[in-house]
Amino acid sequence: MSKRAGWLGRLGSRLNRMEARLDERRAEVEAETRGVLPLPGAPDLAQAATAPGSAAPGVVVPAVPERPDPVTVVPWGMRVAAEVSWRLLLLAGMLWVLMKVISEVRLVVLAFAAAMLVTALLQPFVVRLRRLGLPRGLATAVTAILGFVVIGLVGWFVVWQVMENLDDLSARVRDGINELKLWALDSPFHVTEKQITDIAKNLSETIGTNTEQITSAGLQGVTVLVEVLTGMLLAMFSTLFLLYDGKRIWEWTLGLVPATARPGVAGAGPRAWRTLTAYVRGTVLVALIDATFIGLGLYFLNVPMAVPLAVFIFLFAFIPLVGAVVSGALAVVVSLVTQGVFTALMVLLVVLAVQQIEGHVLQPFILGRAVRVHPLAVVLAVAAGGMIAGIGGAVVAVPLVAVTNTVVGYLRAYSREQLLHDATSVGPSPHGATALGQADPGQR
Repeated sequence: MSKRAGWLGRLGSRLNRMEARLDERRAEVEAETRGVLPLPGAPDLAQAATAPGSAAPGVVVPAVPERPDPVTVVPWGMRVAAEVSWRLLLLAGMLWVLMKVISEVRLVVLAFAAAMLVTALLQPFVVRLRRLGLPRGLATAVTAILGFVVIGLVGWFVVWQVMENLDDLSARVRDGINELKLWALDSPFHVTEKQITDIAKNLSETIGTNTEQITSAGLQGVTVLVEVLTGMLLAMFSTLFLLYDGKRIWEWTLGLVPATARPGVAGAGPRAWRTLTAYVRGTVLVALIDATFIGLGLYFLNVPMAVPLAVFIFLFAFIPLVGAVVSGALAVVVSLVTQGVFTALMVLLVVLAVQQIEGHVLQPFILGRAVRVHPLAVVLAVAAGGMIAGIGGAVVAVPLVAVTNTVVGYLRAYSREQLLHDATSVGPSPHGATALGQADPGQR
């Protein structure tokens, strides 16, 4: 009886072990069908499924791999693009705020910019008077008074010539319009007198129906005149102080720059001023040559108001590209309505010849490489300056681009020299922000 009980006990234990092996095999098969393989050192899936306290007995819980760091998943190019993008957005926001501020105080900014240009033109005379022994105050006063007197005389001469020849010019314009009318009637374009009369009638009706707008434009013109006079006074006072105390103003400006960047800015300032001075001198000389030769051509072709037109050509020459086109077109139109088609064609040839000589000979020779700016940059700068601040912005845009080009080139060369000097010199180890630029290349 005892033997039979021992044999039944051993049989029961063997059946229990077989049942455990079958459960383990069943769990492995289910794990393989689900694609989850047991990891080395992981607890038994069958035991985990049948362990007390499990969520559901007999259910296999798959192993969840650890997620990688997001920084290691994002591609390097995308990370660089993101870093550059938020910096560009920050710069764009700062530029937008700066443009808003400039638009609010546009009159002051343009007046100071004009004062800088006039100062760059007149400062050499102050230096020469100082070398002759005159005190700084007297040399500044003499130069400023003579400069303002010359500018005022030029403006008075232009106004006087226009008023003196206005009656003769209006009569010649009427005769020229009649000649153009006769030419249009006899031209191969088949223009009829009724069409010309309809055009004149529509023009008169347009002027009559828009009288209110024209009046408001006249009132706006009065406001613009007041602003121009105010800007001229601000420019005169700014020029006077820049001529007298420009060095100390520059030293005060350097005091606002951080100490680490002060040496580079101190070196870039004089170079920027030399570029601005060379630009103003060269532009004045080129404008004077253009006005002289085109004015002589207008005089010998018997175009009325040749001298005022030459003065206009001189003034418009300070607006690169656009000014030459506008002033040349004005001369051609005046010659067309006063002297006829042949004279207008001759004036057009004179203007084109002088402008070609200016663009290919005078500007490269007089301005030199120091202020040479690519024509595309000139066009974009003039367009942007005109959109932001009108004619004044178009005048200031190109010298601003030339000065910026000089400053950026010098600062780039200065930073390279500083890096070479820091690399060859033996000193304390870098720390803080400087350590980022001098880190081991293998650690970047």
